[in-house]
Amino acid sequence: MRGFAQRWLLFAACVVAWQVVAAAAADPFFPPPSVIVRQMYGLARAGAGTGDVLPSLLRLGAGFVLGSLAGAVLGLAIGRSRWAYQLLDPVLQFFRAVPPPTLVPVFVVLFSIGPRAQIASIVFSVLWPVLLNAADGARRVEPLHLETARAFRLTGPERLAYVIVPASLPKIFAGLRLALSLSLILMVFSELQPGAANGIGFRLQEATTRFDYETVWAAIALLGMLGYALNAGLRAVERQVWRGQP
Repeated sequence: MRGFAQRWLLFAACVVAWQVVAAAAADPFFPPPSVIVRQMYGLARAGAGTGDVLPSLLRLGAGFVLGSLAGAVLGLAIGRSRWAYQLLDPVLQFFRAVPPPTLVPVFVVLFSIGPRAQIASIVFSVLWPVLLNAADGARRVEPLHLETARAFRLTGPERLAYVIVPASLPKIFAGLRLALSLSLILMVFSELQPGAANGIGFRLQEATTRFDYETVWAAIALLGMLGYALNAGLRAVERQVWRGQP
């Protein structure tokens, strides 16, 4: 509780300092937090929640779930096959090194402008960190645990469910935490592209062209809040998973 209070006390002190300095400077490019909060409230009343935030979250959720499932399944399969890992490792490392934002125009060409291209870019950004971490976790399963499972005559699916997956979970969740931040970045970046019709990134881009810096800062603050909430939610899921482990 003391650490929690200290963290939020520091955050509150930073906000107060920001309020005092920004109010004294009266710079239209850097409004104080009170103005940003008022703008966020006004946007919420104008329907920005259903018009921009909800579509962004739906695309983010779809891309994150699809990319995570594909990455975990493929990673476990590749990690448990020595020849497959050695054969595919250079290819995986190559695609991991490609910055996902650079491929957004490629997805626009493949899937045309719209939600499908946006979701595809998020799936691509999520896939690689989850896949590589899952493969690494599957490769590092203790051989003694597998030998014990064979001694008890566990079938292949049972060894996967009771030995390999639990042993790989720390690595998988590490990949998921990294993938979550990347998915939020790609969500915004894909909505900044021409042809986007809604979303937080679209609203941010539109406000920038109109020199509406209050809305720009409101969108930035909202993205920070979403990132914090999503990360907290993922950590809560991770804690529940570990409580369910024997």
